[in-house]
Amino acid sequence: MPDTRAHRGPHPRDDEYFSLAALSELQTAVVHLSWLLSRGYADKSSLKLVGDRFGLAQRQRIAVMRSACSDEALIRRGRQRVEPAMLRGSEVAIDGFNLLTTIEAALSGGVILLGRDGCFRDMASMHGSYRKVQETQPAITSVGEYLADCGVAAATWFLDSPVSNSGRLKTMLLDIAGRQHWNWQVELVHDPDPLLAAADQIVISADSGILNRCRTWCNVARAIIERHIAEAHIIDLSREQISR
Repeated sequence: MPDTRAHRGPHPRDDEYFSLAALSELQTAVVHLSWLLSRGYADKSSLKLVGDRFGLAQRQRIAVMRSACSDEALIRRGRQRVEPAMLRGSEVAIDGFNLLTTIEAALSGGVILLGRDGCFRDMASMHGSYRKVQETQPAITSVGEYLADCGVAAATWFLDSPVSNSGRLKTMLLDIAGRQHWNWQVELVHDPDPLLAAADQIVISADSGILNRCRTWCNVARAIIERHIAEAHIIDLSREQISR
């Protein structure tokens, strides 16, 4: 069935899955999963154990997984993170779909997770395809204006070439950048992750695998949402809670 969504907004049951009544249990689940990951247990089996323990729905399990991290990862990500003030005069490497879908989701009222490492992450899952939504152009503009305000010298967007419509998104990015005189390049590559992990530029991503390996990164999605999208639906799963 073709994807006909006009927005990257909330799931029909998000009010239930992420209600105030569910929040404390989800926060505790993140703590438990992070404890297991810190001791070397495998992601998949650890998530099943924690999800079964708390009786979580599949979407809640995804949220817990995206919000948890090991103690080692937490320390490393904190050590490698740079503040937005450090972007002035710098070149950045952008994890394109990762950043864009998060801003799109925030603009359309979708759930935005605040994880243990301080990153904002969305709940979107592209499954090899990307569809432009009504928030796509405003999201690109928000990113561009923020980077320009920070004084970024140049930005290279990396898009997954196997993802459908990545070529169209490249054209849109370059068209908007050209009109605004932003110094952007867009690279279509089979797998951006290893390139971003090895980049000399400051990386803009919230992808856990990239953050665990990259030299430096900046928490740009969170900065943009906090500054410009006051209505964003933030679910804070960063609090350290253990149920009795």
